[in-house]
Amino acid sequence: MLFDDNFGFITYDLYGDLLKKDNSPKLVSADEGFLRGNMFAGEYKPYKNYTYKKIVPKTKREELLLEIMELSFAINDLNLYLDLHPEDKSMLEKFNEYVEKSCKYEMEYVKNYGPLEVIDNTSDEKFEWIKNPWPWDRDGGAKYV
Repeated sequence: MLFDDNFGFITYDLYGDLLKKDNSPKLVSADEGFLRGNMFAGEYKPYKNYTYKKIVPKTKREELLLEIMELSFAINDLNLYLDLHPEDKSMLEKFNEYVEKSCKYEMEYVKNYGPLEVIDNTSDEKFEWIKNPWPWDRDGGAKYV
């Protein structure tokens, strides 16, 4: 909202025709939003004729890690939106859906490949957080971490 000269509110439609019928912005998928840098349809403005490149994981581990990264991005982007629009129930539902999916994938990753965060250490006998290889050690050719 903007103010007029008399300090009254003037409603301003920030999203224009990018709104769904319930006044929530239209979203792209989590993987496309991750590549574009935002989750909102019509908001991607490429520089000149450049565009994003699709990431192709080479292993199951890379595929799962990429999915976690995409969901984490979507959660953070929707969190920013919900900070400004806390009454948007459809967006909150989408946010909760992404959080649930992310938790499921993170537990699967930790179970199969080791901790993602220091609090994910699952061993009672030794501290495995430092256990190699790290994602950036490029086992299997991961270049996006």
